[in-house]
Amino acid sequence: MDFSFVFVYFIYGLAFFSMGLAMTFEARRSPLLADARALWPLALFGLVHGAHEWLEMLLDIRSWFGLEAPGFISALRLFMLVISFVFLVVFAIQILRPAEKLYTRQNLPLASAMLALFVVMIIITTLAHPSDAEHWIAHADVLARYMLAIPGAALASLALSRQARQAYREERINLGRSLRLAAVGFAFYGLAQVVVRPLDIFPAQYLNTAVFYEFVGFPIQAVRAGMALLVTVGLVRASQIVEDERQRQLEAAQQARLDALAGTQRELAEKEELRRQLLRHTVNAQEEERARIARELHDETAQFLTALSLNLATLRSTQPQTPQVEELLDRLQSLSQQMSQGISRMVRDLRPAQLDDLGLEAALSSLVDDERRHSGLDISVEVLGSRRRLDPLVETVLFRVAQEALTNVIRHAGVDISRLQLEYHPDEVILCVQDWGAGFDMQQTGSLTGWGIAGMRERVESIDGQLRLQSAPGKGTLVEATVPLEKIILSESEG
Repeated sequence: MDFSFVFVYFIYGLAFFSMGLAMTFEARRSPLLADARALWPLALFGLVHGAHEWLEMLLDIRSWFGLEAPGFISALRLFMLVISFVFLVVFAIQILRPAEKLYTRQNLPLASAMLALFVVMIIITTLAHPSDAEHWIAHADVLARYMLAIPGAALASLALSRQARQAYREERINLGRSLRLAAVGFAFYGLAQVVVRPLDIFPAQYLNTAVFYEFVGFPIQAVRAGMALLVTVGLVRASQIVEDERQRQLEAAQQARLDALAGTQRELAEKEELRRQLLRHTVNAQEEERARIARELHDETAQFLTALSLNLATLRSTQPQTPQVEELLDRLQSLSQQMSQGISRMVRDLRPAQLDDLGLEAALSSLVDDERRHSGLDISVEVLGSRRRLDPLVETVLFRVAQEALTNVIRHAGVDISRLQLEYHPDEVILCVQDWGAGFDMQQTGSLTGWGIAGMRERVESIDGQLRLQSAPGKGTLVEATVPLEKIILSESEG
């Protein structure tokens, strides 16, 4: 036995086994090359037929060293040969009829007729030589190539040619070329199956491996191995091409998701900006309404109370001064003064005049003085940095935050000391209100979503600022509002 035969069988088996592995991996992915129902039979053909050729190589090596093979090996080799060609036929049928399931009334006759005819011929051969197992196996080998391999390879070539034409129509030129290369390989592989071992049946009597070797000087297995390499190169290249397409599709899908995400982020940003504008408009509307009510209280109600006080004074001077009348006038005069003071306090709470006329610092000082008088809270005030006038909306928001924070200190902190600090920085303004009282648990949702805190947060966010809350039970509370520089309008003339 020439060693070149062993090398040819090795390459022959390696080519088809590699193709089987490649198609196995491709069948587990998205069907860009072919449907998985078609690729699995092709993968099984490559794996089984490659293993068959390696078995042939091992048998030749054993005979080379004069070793006899076990009796079942010949039957196993024949079985592997037949089943591999059956898988090849199944692959071709599934590609040619992709819209139908494999086991249908249309496909069964075509797939089973070839196998049934092969079985019938084997039975006839067995009946003709009932006691000669080697003769039966030799006939079965030849009939398998004539009746299964040749039509199977021809159908596979036709199926791959159809796939190639479809690829050309879809302008997948490289894929079409690779599939056409595999189709040519299967076509010539089928022709090579015509040359079989010498046997007493037509045309094996005249066209066989011995005649071919004598005529061309190399074994027919070399031709089959070359065609196997051609098929494997074509299908592996096709698999690589569709993998590149799959990667491009994945990248396109990822880019589409990124674009969609970017679009969603833009929409969210637009909605957030719209929300801030709405909050800003709401704050402006609230302050305008507060200012209107304050003006009406100051201009109308305060005048009415002043007129009432004057009338009471006139009544005191004109009416007889009896003790009952004197007591009644004193009571009415006291009620008038209390109402006047209450209205004045309401006007300051609604819209302090210092905020519009003198600025944030004056308004905060007035607020602190009022809280000291009414609640007895000792509030220290500290202003740091270069003082300046701010945008009216910013000054209003910071004043309302300080007002709400001090109200919370009075109601919930349980202490009589607090600190208010206003810091001017080159790029931002920071307002801090701190106490060292009861505090609260930041993890409790109810404490964080109270109307007072929610109102402060919304007001600060309406001018693109940030509100930071820091608190713990028994360790007090810190409220810090930070407003960026772009929301600050410097006024050198009013500084």
